[in-house]
Amino acid sequence: MSYSIIVADDDTNVLSALKLLLELNEFEVSCVTTPEALIEQIKQRTFSLALLDLNYHADTTSGQEGLALIEQVSKLHNELPIVVMTGYSSVEIAVSAMQMGASDFIEKPWNNERLLSVVNNQIEKASLFARGNKLQAENDLLRDAHQSLKGQAQFIAQSGPMQLLLEQLNKLAKSDMSILFTGENGTGKSALAEYLHIQSSRADAPFVPVNMGAISSTLFESEMFGHVKGAFTDAKQNRIGRFELAECGTIFLDEIATIDLAQQAKLLRVLESRQFEKVGSSRTQSMNVRLVSATNANIQEMVKNGNFRQDLLYRLNTIVLEIPPLRYRKADIPMLSAAFIKEYASKYQMPEKRLSDKSMSVLTAYAWPGNIRELRHIIERAFFLANDDIIEPQSLGIIDGDVPGDNDKGEGFPIDWQQASLEDIEKAVISDRLLRFEQNPAQISDSLGLSRSAYYRRLEKYTLG
Repeated sequence: MSYSIIVADDDTNVLSALKLLLELNEFEVSCVTTPEALIEQIKQRTFSLALLDLNYHADTTSGQEGLALIEQVSKLHNELPIVVMTGYSSVEIAVSAMQMGASDFIEKPWNNERLLSVVNNQIEKASLFARGNKLQAENDLLRDAHQSLKGQAQFIAQSGPMQLLLEQLNKLAKSDMSILFTGENGTGKSALAEYLHIQSSRADAPFVPVNMGAISSTLFESEMFGHVKGAFTDAKQNRIGRFELAECGTIFLDEIATIDLAQQAKLLRVLESRQFEKVGSSRTQSMNVRLVSATNANIQEMVKNGNFRQDLLYRLNTIVLEIPPLRYRKADIPMLSAAFIKEYASKYQMPEKRLSDKSMSVLTAYAWPGNIRELRHIIERAFFLANDDIIEPQSLGIIDGDVPGDNDKGEGFPIDWQQASLEDIEKAVISDRLLRFEQNPAQISDSLGLSRSAYYRRLEKYTLG
């Protein structure tokens, strides 16, 4: 990512020197010579940082013109980091600049290393602040969405097994214990991890989900712990990792059993010490996060076979909660189905439909190898295939209890093969395999000729996971 900097100074020699220095360090630089030009540029586009002189044509020593400019810039864009510079510095001017909204102060003639350090630090702080605000907004929305949990399909719990599970979660949410969710694909492990966070004392801090299966081994440390600029070839800027993003909140490690033994060792060290170092940095950072993880694998069997570290498992599973599959909670199917229908009616701005009695009988008799995720996909498809306001069994695509798609050889997902784009076709094929192979990642990725990480990237791209 290339960060943009606007530099304002009435001395063209200063502008040329700063432009050269910053562009050599891969910043995008815009230069202006007057306060009026600076304000016009900030009104027209977004910058990562403003580097401002304090003295222009009005006077040469007081800095008052620059201080007024800082105040104007702060009113226009209060999150833009401002670094001020002057050849006539004093403690009083520095304090005044900070009070007006400046982030830091540079003296002329400047030291290149210090200037670059200040610029990088202020951009990173602004980026962290923006990410924090985004995560906070997402969590606020999440809390609002969970105020009426019975109205949310993923938390419908009419069945005994789900009522018992939610009762346990409500108790465990008040603790900081590590929790491992187990269960088949599509049972709602990620939704329940979010629920746990919202009910916890950490609800005001970030909830950071991580699909471990989508992280390649070469980028594992950078993704999880962050890196500093220059740590490796493509490390052109500092980056914070997932653990740092989740500070004071909850980190959710989904598909935890997919990481290899080398990654497991790195993760174990961090969980044991509650400390980490960014790639390329020797500075140790402490962390305060709650760990929640999930897997659909038989992780105890993996431990026996030497594919998963037992000491790491002990760090993950202070409490193990198994999510019941949909076939064991069929009392939830009518309300889940109705909630999904309502969701798609709202999403596609179409009238609501309802399931006929025969359709409901088919749904409750079905074995649901793909669990809630499969039910969601079937309801969405039936919502469009139904000819009127009543969804009949033929629109469901479930034949004699078979897995949908087994009898139609890839044609179970309505698509115009003559007009469809490559992305439409790829999405349809992956959707079909999800049902054919009962959400099994290994079988699906093998059948598609994809690596596991490439398969997960496509799930995220098409929002099929």
